[in-house]
Amino acid sequence: MKQERLQVRQIKNKFVVANRVKTLYFRLGSCIFPCVSQKGFSEQDFAVNFDRGCPMKKPFSIVIAEDHTILREGLKSLLSSHPDLKVVGEASDGIEAIRCAQIHSPDLILLDLSMPRMTGLDATKGIKGVSPQTKIIVLTVHKTEEYILATLKAGADGYVLKEAHSAELLTAIRHVLDGHQYLSPTISGSVIDRLLEGEKPSAIRSAWETLTQREREVLKLIGEGYTNKEIADLLCISVKTAEKHRANLMEKLDLHNVASLTALAAEKGLINR
Repeated sequence: MKQERLQVRQIKNKFVVANRVKTLYFRLGSCIFPCVSQKGFSEQDFAVNFDRGCPMKKPFSIVIAEDHTILREGLKSLLSSHPDLKVVGEASDGIEAIRCAQIHSPDLILLDLSMPRMTGLDATKGIKGVSPQTKIIVLTVHKTEEYILATLKAGADGYVLKEAHSAELLTAIRHVLDGHQYLSPTISGSVIDRLLEGEKPSAIRSAWETLTQREREVLKLIGEGYTNKEIADLLCISVKTAEKHRANLMEKLDLHNVASLTALAAEKGLINR
């Protein structure tokens, strides 16, 4: 027993030294343990890996961006059950997702498309802007060509439907972390063909397709119940400009009241009803 305590003390001493230098490898039995102090390991992490008798490797860092708390907590519970995956941050909207990416520089972000304040599509572009190396898997209910093509063009590395089983999500995560792209098998072959060929979903532009990105942002905020003044504050524009965007939306879409605009925003997945 005394000899075992001495061995554990020696191991801990080596671990402490390892965290004071840039990189240190030490051998214990037949295993070689790398310790990198750039972000550091806790003694608990070390003990877990040591008890399993396997080389220590820092887990992949993941941020979950999902506005529904119960879903976010479920995803966190699922990922936390795998020692090579670690949730380092959570976000309930697109703006928070970008902030988490900037703070944590995670290996991966699981991103919902329909979130308050900023859509997942815009958040994807923002995340890639502040943390280009971060992989993004979109987790959504939308399976139309419009969403899939736009999301992948924005920089997403994977597209998983929320109807998928947890095993598929884990497969997607490991596939993307390994440097590949992933699309849910239930996505139609025609969509994948168009992705490969680089074709647009349709040559005919609908009224929806004529909307600018800013007009879609305004539509989303109208659907969420924001006033012109609140929209102006959120988008850092003047109230007059917000009013102009609202008028353009009504004219282009031939919808002339807030209820109709809200219904369209929900139909297009910009908001949850």
